[in-house]
Amino acid sequence: MARPEAGTLPLRGDIAHIALADRYLVPHYVIPHFRKIGAGTVSLKLTADADGQTITELAAGTDFEALDFAGDWCWGCVSAEGPTGFIPTSALLEDARFEVSQ
Repeated sequence: MARPEAGTLPLRGDIAHIALADRYLVPHYVIPHFRKIGAGTVSLKLTADADGQTITELAAGTDFEALDFAGDWCWGCVSAEGPTGFIPTSALLEDARFEVSQ
């Protein structure tokens, strides 16, 4: 089976989205943390680098499935079928399931 192009499926050499477990073999599968993009538009990057290639732009309120956090960056996807890349962790809203409404 050919490896998908970078930025498409949420698949790396070390981890993959749990939804891909029936198609790809990796050491670890991740259940995503469902979050949303905060205020403004954020660039989904191919690498964890502000100067990296932009895959697409994600608008405020877009659903994002966070799979891995490293430093100031989060690797994740819009859905299990992609697109996939890195965004600054600061671009994500806090998990709304744990907010108390008043």
